[in-house]
Amino acid sequence: MAETDDLIIIPLAAGERPPLPDAVKVEVIDDGSGRHHSARTKARKAALDVLYGAELAERDPLDVLNSADPPHRLLTYELVTGVVANQDDIDAALTASFTGDWTLERMPALDRTLARLAVWELKFTDTAPSIVIAEAVALADEYSTDASAGFLSSVLGAVAAGGSAEVEQREDVDD
Repeated sequence: MAETDDLIIIPLAAGERPPLPDAVKVEVIDDGSGRHHSARTKARKAALDVLYGAELAERDPLDVLNSADPPHRLLTYELVTGVVANQDDIDAALTASFTGDWTLERMPALDRTLARLAVWELKFTDTAPSIVIAEAVALADEYSTDASAGFLSSVLGAVAAGGSAEVEQREDVDD
């Protein structure tokens, strides 16, 4: 069984032929959510778990990342180390996108972590902004509060556009 950065390739069984030349079979790992996620989404979710867990436990995210067994995907390492290395710039971009009374400290910890991940991808990778925002919104929809997806969409859209977000006041700002 061969493994790449973000998927496990399964050898074809005897007599099996690929549908296209050079096609491969890959293992789909069930994360227990009942949803099928792409390898990139799984890596983003793992990065979210590391960064959010480290914040809650008041631990260094790099220690949490490096103590994982089994080790994380390469993209998870890239996401976590990118956010840690650039957190001041990321936080400044988020802060510049807020209007009214919003602050990073006021955001729920999970939403703040999702926003940081997405801003790192927006600012430091070639991934299309629409993909980055859609992934963050989907993760917020799955793991955070009902209002989080819309809030993150607005904030991340503003960061991508370089402006401030017009967001409605939220009541669910518990960490």
